[in-house]
Amino acid sequence: MTSKYLRQEFLSFFEKRGHKIVPSSSLLPSDPSVLFTTAGMQQFKPYYLGEKSPYGSNVVSCQKCFRTSDVEEVGDESHLTFLEMLGNFSFGGYFKEEAIKSAYDFLFKELKLPLAEAVFTVFEGNENVPEDKESVEIWKKLGVPEDKIQKKGKEDNFWGPTGEEGPCGPTTEIHLKGIEVWNLVFNEYYQDKNKKLTPLSQRGVDTGMGLERLAMIAQGGNSVFETDLFSPIINEITGENEKAKRIIADHVKGSIFLIQEGVLPSNVERGYVLRRVLRRAIRYGKLLNLPKNFLIPLAQKAIEIYNDIYPELRSNESDIVTVIQNEEEKFEKTLEDGLKQFEKGLDAFELYTTYGFPLELTIELAKEKGIKIDVEGFNKKFKEHQEISRAGAEKKFVGGLADHSEKTIKYHTAAHLMLAALREVLGPEIYQKGSNITAERLRFDFNYPQKLSEEQIRKVEELVNQKIKEDLAVNCQEMTLKEAKEKGAMGVFEEKYGEKVKVYSIGEFSKEICGGPHVKMTSELGNFKITKEESSGAGIRRIRAVLE
Repeated sequence: MTSKYLRQEFLSFFEKRGHKIVPSSSLLPSDPSVLFTTAGMQQFKPYYLGEKSPYGSNVVSCQKCFRTSDVEEVGDESHLTFLEMLGNFSFGGYFKEEAIKSAYDFLFKELKLPLAEAVFTVFEGNENVPEDKESVEIWKKLGVPEDKIQKKGKEDNFWGPTGEEGPCGPTTEIHLKGIEVWNLVFNEYYQDKNKKLTPLSQRGVDTGMGLERLAMIAQGGNSVFETDLFSPIINEITGENEKAKRIIADHVKGSIFLIQEGVLPSNVERGYVLRRVLRRAIRYGKLLNLPKNFLIPLAQKAIEIYNDIYPELRSNESDIVTVIQNEEEKFEKTLEDGLKQFEKGLDAFELYTTYGFPLELTIELAKEKGIKIDVEGFNKKFKEHQEISRAGAEKKFVGGLADHSEKTIKYHTAAHLMLAALREVLGPEIYQKGSNITAERLRFDFNYPQKLSEEQIRKVEELVNQKIKEDLAVNCQEMTLKEAKEKGAMGVFEEKYGEKVKVYSIGEFSKEICGGPHVKMTSELGNFKITKEESSGAGIRRIRAVLE
């Protein structure tokens, strides 16, 4: 059973049972408390809290996920950074019985996996949440022997929330070959930032099954790397160190997906994660004596594996390869010097700032030599470094505006209108990735996987000009960041906002967290014209526009 077959069979199975197939959301979530999409339920989070789902109460998806919590475990039988999560979800529709029966039917009737080898776990209960006796009875009713059902604590069988707060609940899991294959979460509670649980008014089901783990079982492999999702990459890597080969294969795959989403290597946040996995892969390539630029053919092989499923990888292949090549060449130049400095005992923070060594790489090198790294000291210096960098950036370039002249202010307001128009024409997953505004023109970067068509450009232009003609009022309100998010205000949430923020609203059309300034009425802007649309990196498009 190929991975392509398993992916499609899963979606079809639940579609036939009344679920709407929903495409994977971006790896870059709108939730500011998490850097990446780590679970299939993230895009559906509001629907567990009572917001009406546009897809109905039952949905199914195959979600791209990126996780760094297990990066040290990558190379074993089951852990990965990038993975695809198969999941079926219900928002106030069915609950435990239907969820468990569907999972049983799919694995053991549809795919005919060996039931005799399966082990099932349920939540044993604690002082806050009762024991899940109902799931035990449902499994037994399906014919699972009682000695195959194990009761586990919160660490194993209670899931969530994603981010700092959200829906969560007890789980029941299906294990095959000693690894967790499918996790069925019964969202019954809301956990707030203080870890307090309150019952949800609407119960929900949230399941997650790693496609790579399912493929391992279905294809008879002993690890997730012995599947058609990895073997084409690993077969290209020479050397005897199996763990090193697995780490390289995982990291190059994770990198192509991050770059396609518009993430570029840097020393902060998402860019730091990308730099970390790329440089970790390069270092393991050194251990295997792989040739210069060895990541390029591996990236191309990874793109080939997913070409049918995620065609945007192929359409952005040259950009992806360029980013990887540039980072590999940059790191090559500093790696040798950095290793010499490490041998001399250079401080971890100096290795990071001078040689671009991620802390984790320094820790790994130190561990091999029995040296202890002062992680607390590094983190303190890193925080100070970030604050200094941010303060400098704010002085140099406030809000992407070159100055606060009247014309510049008009372009700033036009940028807000354009972002709202882009989201209406291209979809709600569009976010600002950067801007540069002068008195002569507007330059605006946003995430999108392909070139805009002439029709799309025309629609954006028309929508902006329509709102200008409507002479909408531009209003400013000061509120807490939490209130701003609750009101649906857009923001560049990689930035660190203060306790209070300004929210600028343009009629009902646009609402953004912004420092200002703006015009009072949209009619002051004149005619909006897009002069150029181009690539600004993998998964990032750039628009230049003028006001006439």
